[in-house]
Amino acid sequence: QSFGSPTTTYQMLANSDIPWPTVTMSDGEEIRMDSPGYGRARASQNREDRKMVFDTFWGKWKEYRNATGLVLANHIQTQAALAKARNFDSVLDRELFQDNLPPAVFHTLVEEVNKALPTLHRYFKLRARMLGIEQMHYYDIYPPLVSLDKQFDYETSKQITLDAMSILGEDWVALQKAGMEQRWTHVYPQQGKRPGAYQWGTYDSHPYLLLNHTDDYAGLSTLAHEWGHAMHTLYSKQAQPYETYGYATFIAEIPSTSLELILQDYMSKNAETIDEQMFYLGEALEGMRGTFYRQTMFAEFELALYETVERGEALSGEGISKIYGDILKRYHGHDEGVVLIDELYTNEWLFIPHFYRNMYVFQYATSKTAGTALYEKIVNEGEDGVENYKNLLKAGGSDYPYKLLVNAGVDLAQPEPYEAIVRKMNAIMDEMERLLDVKQSMSQTTN
Repeated sequence: QSFGSPTTTYQMLANSDIPWPTVTMSDGEEIRMDSPGYGRARASQNREDRKMVFDTFWGKWKEYRNATGLVLANHIQTQAALAKARNFDSVLDRELFQDNLPPAVFHTLVEEVNKALPTLHRYFKLRARMLGIEQMHYYDIYPPLVSLDKQFDYETSKQITLDAMSILGEDWVALQKAGMEQRWTHVYPQQGKRPGAYQWGTYDSHPYLLLNHTDDYAGLSTLAHEWGHAMHTLYSKQAQPYETYGYATFIAEIPSTSLELILQDYMSKNAETIDEQMFYLGEALEGMRGTFYRQTMFAEFELALYETVERGEALSGEGISKIYGDILKRYHGHDEGVVLIDELYTNEWLFIPHFYRNMYVFQYATSKTAGTALYEKIVNEGEDGVENYKNLLKAGGSDYPYKLLVNAGVDLAQPEPYEAIVRKMNAIMDEMERLLDVKQSMSQTTN
């Protein structure tokens, strides 16, 4: 229990003890600047509102930097000591050992993402163009590139998801439809309910899905995501005995992210207007930024913390902000003038609970990468690609996750899968820039 006390202390501080201020937006709405309020208000279309939200939220967090820095430093020191006591060279080695992951998986991810930073910077420049901003700042990251007024209630979301999954074959659609018709899902938000969404099940039960469905595209995409987990569970239970049906975290996020990709492509191809198509393409880009780049940035930062302690050096709140700020600025092209990072925002690490989960976040990025590579196989190889994908899900935990992925044709210790997701991101931007030119041409013709 004492080993977990930094995590518990952080959760109490972040979720209960900080007295969050209230801000008044330009439209007169008052929003409490806690985590949910910040998450909603940072996407405001009003740029002055966004800056106010960032300055207020990170200004309040900075007041707790020394205390939170001490808590995180204690967690890092504890994990480093435990790894050493068990004869591991580092915390990273210990965490990779659990699933027998080659260290090359982690290091290749970081190397390839850093190599692909020009693609991320291209996205930021496209974002600046679409938002009509001359100089991007960090508070310009979150507003949607295009607004979408379409509503997707729960029944509509289910049907669209099934239609989109037709690419995976009749057996997939039939199995998912049968599950959707059961009472496996708690759909809507209610007071006292846990936020977010997740799927859970056991070998002796069907999957249970918890959603907080909103009648918008985010709700639709979340439904597809969670059904990726549920279908993984169902296929694994079909093919595996109890001992090997459970799959590793390294594999778990692959079907969820690939179903999001399938949905995004389906929605883009069936969009009724250029703006609607650009909305879905923009959501795809933001998903890649947030998962492929941002989670790798977090992983690189977390490794830097562990390596600092493993060298025998001390960590402080101010020092942690310096480490985080250097990495944040590099990823966002601060020195090249791509996205400017105010010093106050280098305290963003204070807000991220995943740093108490021991080199966990890189698996979001590898899953997004593998999901994209497998989807590319589905598109290019047709039935063979679909069968290959299903075989991975049916394999459950019958072998180490890295080996299962290699068998499926995706080797995350090599550059190729990471190059595939970068190609996908550039292809989306090519299409968006083409659509922007079409819109501009139509506007000039009209005028």
